[in-house]
Order: sequence, then C-alpha cells, then structure tokens
Amino acid sequence: MDTQNALRKLWPRSFVRAALYTAAFLLLPAVASLFSHDIVWGLADFVIAGGLLFAALLLYEVLVTKVQKKYRRAAELFVILLSFLVWAELAVGVFGTPFAGD
Repeated sequence: MDTQNALRKLWPRSFVRAALYTAAFLLLPAVASLFSHDIVWGLADFVIAGGLLFAALLLYEVLVTKVQKKYRRAAELFVILLSFLVWAELAVGVFGTPFAGD
C-alpha cells in the first residue's frame, strides 16, 4: 500500500513536469515556422508530436521511479527507442502500418 501512496503523490508532479517539457519542446517548431517557410506544421502535427512526447516523458517519469537503479539505463533506452520507432513509423512508414506517413 505504501508504493501506491508514493505513486499517487508522484503522479501530479510527473504529469505537470511532462506537460511543461512538452510545451517547451513544441515551442521550437512553432517559433521556427514563423521564421522559415520550410517548416509547415498543422494542428494535427502539433497534436501528434505533443501526444508522443508527453507519453514518452510520462512513461520515463514512471519507469525511473518504479525500476531499480541498476536497470534504470535500460529503462531509459527502452523509452527512447520506443519513441523513436513510433515517430519513424508515423513520419515515413518504416514498418508499413496503416498509420504510416508519406
């Protein structure tokens, strides 16, 4: 029961931290699109990128607190690789799923 209480205390802080980092990262393409005509993101692009980034950051926060210290690097690598594979599939269609991009 003690770990459940600890996770409940961690959850709002992790959620807010992931949301702030996601917003900060999404400012980069938003500002860049103001100065360059080569970067053209629509609302769907921001929603998908934000969702992917937010999920990865939140998963990272939870894994870091729940995984033993000696396995933490492996958990971090897992989150990074999973996020990269999902992004690559959405961007260019590496695996040829129906969600593949152009």
